Amino acid sequence: MPPPADIVKVAIEWPGANAQLIEMDQKRPLSSIIREVCDGWSLSGSEQFALRYADGPQLYITEQSRGEIKNGTILRLAISPGRAARQLLERIQSHGIDARLEALKELAKLSADPTFATEFINMEGIGTLARLVESGTHFGEMLAFTLTAFLELMDHGIVSWDLISLSFIKQIAGYVNQPMVDVSILQRSLAILESMVLNSHSLYHRVAQEITVGQLIGHLQVSNQEIQTYAIALINALFLKAPEDRRQEMASTLAQKHLRSIILNHVIRGNRPIKAEMAHQLYVLQVLTFNLLEERMMTKMDPNDQAQRDIIFELRRIAFDGENDPTGTEKRKAMYTKDYKMLGFTNHVNPAMDFTQTPPGMLALDNMLYLAKVHQDTYIRIVLENSSREDKHECPFGRCAIELTRMLCEILQVGELPNEGCNDYHPMFFTHDRAWEEFFCVCIQLLNKTWKEMRATAEDFNKVMQVVREQITRALAMKPASLDQLKNKLRGLSYSEVLRLRQSERMSQDDFQSPPIIELRERIQPEILELIKQQRLNRLCEGSCFRKLGNRRRQEKFWFCRLSLNHKVLHYGDLDESPQGEVPFELLSDKIPVSDIKSVVTGKDCPHMKEKSALKQNKEVLELAFSVLYDPDETLNFVAPNKYEYCIWTDGLCALLGREMGSDLTRSDLDTLISMEMKLRLLDLENITIPEAPPPVPKEPSSYNFTYNYS
Repeated sequence: MPPPADIVKVAIEWPGANAQLIEMDQKRPLSSIIREVCDGWSLSGSEQFALRYADGPQLYITEQSRGEIKNGTILRLAISPGRAARQLLERIQSHGIDARLEALKELAKLSADPTFATEFINMEGIGTLARLVESGTHFGEMLAFTLTAFLELMDHGIVSWDLISLSFIKQIAGYVNQPMVDVSILQRSLAILESMVLNSHSLYHRVAQEITVGQLIGHLQVSNQEIQTYAIALINALFLKAPEDRRQEMASTLAQKHLRSIILNHVIRGNRPIKAEMAHQLYVLQVLTFNLLEERMMTKMDPNDQAQRDIIFELRRIAFDGENDPTGTEKRKAMYTKDYKMLGFTNHVNPAMDFTQTPPGMLALDNMLYLAKVHQDTYIRIVLENSSREDKHECPFGRCAIELTRMLCEILQVGELPNEGCNDYHPMFFTHDRAWEEFFCVCIQLLNKTWKEMRATAEDFNKVMQVVREQITRALAMKPASLDQLKNKLRGLSYSEVLRLRQSERMSQDDFQSPPIIELRERIQPEILELIKQQRLNRLCEGSCFRKLGNRRRQEKFWFCRLSLNHKVLHYGDLDESPQGEVPFELLSDKIPVSDIKSVVTGKDCPHMKEKSALKQNKEVLELAFSVLYDPDETLNFVAPNKYEYCIWTDGLCALLGREMGSDLTRSDLDTLISMEMKLRLLDLENITIPEAPPPVPKEPSSYNFTYNYS
């Protein structure tokens, strides 16, 4: 029989004696077990002894922690934590240097044990260590062990950091400020100062008076990564605990001291790999730096503030060269309204209202102004390029810049405190003094490019932003080392590549690659294709509105097309304006029998896209064009309003003619629906209770003619 759960078999050691193998009854008091062990070695005064682990941190075992003992654990009989603390305290204060050094060395090791630490602190041990440091008579190893023990004891949180004296702080700061000091002493001193700043508001001010940023930056230019890590950690602590009015001032000081370039050259691009703790501190510094943007992000624009309104005027002037403004008030107002519309603001009359929502508040306007001034050619090209497009395809710069700023704040978690244990820093943000603004400039160009690739309209705004978010997050996950590398990564993440990656990721799941799952997929696919086909045909029955192209390829009026409910006739006809909802068949005067349709062609194969002039003037609509060819040698030409409608209609017409639906939308829908259906069916199978004996073979074939191991 297995031993009772309350019994654990352990070995207990004592120097110079054979180990005792005992069965420890966890229900017995620990003092009773220790007395029995002492009796086995003829040791008196069992109350002066305790049990510790023989391996690892060698922590003392208490009534609270004894439940963690496992079978086969090796323990060691040792003097009790109270007795050990008393002896070490006496030896530390002795006159013999060698004895004091050995005592401090042992104390540095034992101080990590919370049971020992409690006893030592209760004997005023921390005060004794502090006086040793303040005396300034300890150096080398002795001082290093003293500082190690002090830090370990304080880290238990038993006593408050507020009790630390000013003379102690000055002494520790002195070690950090010394040009030549032992590495181990410098490490402990930096760590102690960091803990002071993080754990006491009053000590922050005292430490900030004793330590200058310039002195800490000097420690980043050494070859020891441990020292660099502690130095950045202290900078982060000072940054984090600084009052809000001091943070911007501190950031300016760090910029003047070239902190960014020093970290880039001596840490990130150093000869040693970045360790986990250093990566965490770089991440914290990155977050704290971006958090300086929070104030602007949460500041609403005051529409009545002339200085703020002047920024918008400046955006207009740079884009449209406002030196030739008309003199009349009404003419100027009309021109401003037209220009603000071309700039892509939602409120054409008073664009200041676009910046009253937080986030992103005034931060979006700051980004736009930076782009306009620093990358003026890019800014003008984006604005003028979109203002010359058809209204439905223009990418509204103002609206996009505001939404993009909000998105970047979310991705980079602006305004949020750093996460413990997170190492997600981005080297490229340390390569430029205006990394945030440059990042925005790269991303706004990406947004404009993706908008064109998707042939988007105003209705597709949210879809475009979702794709752009995915492009940015995928690129950031590759950890580009510079902004130029980021541009290259984004260049490779076109809209079509994002669609391909989505499809590939759905298909590359390990659970969906086994032969039984592939067989299930093949069984499900015809059902899903039929569902997609019916959805496409239902959409054709609802109908869609198209713009009609005249001889000069200018959009003159609208026309509507829909499929009859019996799927036998295409009805279409002209409309004076874009309809609101479904158009009755009675209003559509023309029709084409489906039986007369010979084929459907797309893109440059369409008759209305073959003329050279059309290709030059309609590059943006080329990918949205399709034509129905029907007897006798007639065509019905379409230009879809967006990529979605294009896929719906080309797929629907192919389904109507009994041909394969091959658009990106169908492939995406097919993968998504198949994956959902497979997961549902597999979930049902997992919930089936397997009988002890196999059931009789059914006469009809099973719905799932395969086996699959779910272990």
